[in-house]
Amino acid sequence: MLTIRFFRTGKKHQPFFKIVVTDKRKPPKSGRFVEEVGFYNPLTKEKNLKAQRVKYWLAKGAQPSDTIHNLLVSEKIVAGKKIALHKKPKKKEEKKEKPAEVKPKEEKPTEEKPTEKKEPVPAMLDKKTKQE
Repeated sequence: MLTIRFFRTGKKHQPFFKIVVTDKRKPPKSGRFVEEVGFYNPLTKEKNLKAQRVKYWLAKGAQPSDTIHNLLVSEKIVAGKKIALHKKPKKKEEKKEKPAEVKPKEEKPTEEKPTEKKEPVPAMLDKKTKQE
């Protein structure tokens, strides 16, 4: 299955992305892709897309990644809504517990077992008496 996704190039702390069509099963760092259809520089916000080639690969069944889909929508190559990439935090709902519904747990009586007291063996005293 083909996918359209980013291929990171550039130095450390200077990202630069190629937009490539590649097989989904291959890792993005492999460097083997079917076609390069554009680039994106996040530092300067510069982007370049070959719109005809992107539309061609989409017609052939290539699936864009979520970020690429949002980029295509913002460039008006694909019509549709952007995909929310960041997960929204779940709101903690306060559970209203009614006192009538909450049943107190019945405590089972525990039997106390008698404990035997053991006298500690004075090991140090035994060793001193043996040495003398």
